Order: sequence, then C-alpha cells, then structure tokens
Amino acid sequence: MELTNLHSLSASEAARLIHDGIISSEQLIDACLERIREVDDRVQAWAFLDADYARTQARAADERRLSGQPIGALHGVPIAIKDIFDTADMPTEYGSPIYAGRTPSRDATVVSRLRAAGAVILGKTVTTEFAYFSPGKTRNPQNFEHTPGGSSSGSAAAVGAEMVPLAIGSQTNGSTIRPAAYCGAVGFKPTHGLISRYRALALSRTLDHV
Repeated sequence: MELTNLHSLSASEAARLIHDGIISSEQLIDACLERIREVDDRVQAWAFLDADYARTQARAADERRLSGQPIGALHGVPIAIKDIFDTADMPTEYGSPIYAGRTPSRDATVVSRLRAAGAVILGKTVTTEFAYFSPGKTRNPQNFEHTPGGSSSGSAAAVGAEMVPLAIGSQTNGSTIRPAAYCGAVGFKPTHGLISRYRALALSRTLDHV
C-alpha cells in the first residue's frame, strides 16, 4: 500500500491495518495531518488541532500494541470530536465566543469510551454556535461556495475531505445526517438514548452547569 494514500482509509480499514502491524498509528496520523495542511485552509473544519499532541497519542498507541497489551476496536485510529463534547485535554467552546478558551476538567462519556477503545483524539471540529445558532467558518469540501450543513459541519467536512476517517457529531433534527449528505460522508444517527450525552452540550439545561 502506498503511504501517500493512508489519509483516505476508512476507519475499519485503518483499524485492521494497525491491528495487523501493516501500518502504525503514527504513520496514519502523519498522513491525516498532511492532508489537513493541504486542504483545511479552504475547508476550515477544525476548531482546535494540536499536531504534536496527536503524534504523542499515536506513539503511545503504537508502543502499547508492540508491547503485546490488549488493544481496542479503534486502537490508533484518529477521530475528530464535535466541539460540543467535553474533552479534558482540549478546549470545548460550543462554537461560541462566550466560551472561548474553556477547557473542561473531564471528558464526555462518548469521548472516554472512544479513548478506552484506543482511538486517537485528533482534535475538535467546528459546530454551529451551541449546535443551534450562527453557522461556523466551515465550507463544503465538495464546493467551497456551498454550505456544509449544520450543526455538525466541521465533523462532516473533515471526513468528506478525507482529513480524518471518523468524526463524532450530534443530532436533534438533521444535524448529523444533513451535513454528512452535503459533504460526501456517511452519517449515522443511532437510536435515541443508546449513546450517553453526559457532558455534551444540551440546550435544555443551563449552560453554566454543562
């Protein structure tokens, strides 16, 4: 396999190749970061990205696999997190200047479960403000003059532009499946209540307590 094509792997392909030792997580992360450098100036899918920290996570994942320790289903696979889900090691700003610089003390449940599965949290993706109001900066990777849809605009655009194989969004009405369809990605809305929303922004509760 040509290493220049790693950024276009699906999540399941990436997980299998890492598990089998054909590629390393660090190789995949580097390929994704290179793709981001190539296209994100135009797409603008990311609210937060720390390349050095992503590589640190990837190296730790590779060391764990090589040591023979048990690994999870997403071991070493990069994933993007919509910026309404709390991440203890990255800002969570809800797409709003009101919460600029906010860094939570704990992960949202879905983030902690992804880490337990071995995923590398590549960064945070743009959301419409509070997943409801003003659109963010993201453009549609298929046509920069078109909307990427919302509210999970950055997540859909990052996957549609092959910057990352997998991203988390959220949906009340069409906030995952609409931007996925607009951006050329596959969006999946699970059964309501199947996945915990703990420490993910919910407009039905007071923001000060999120």
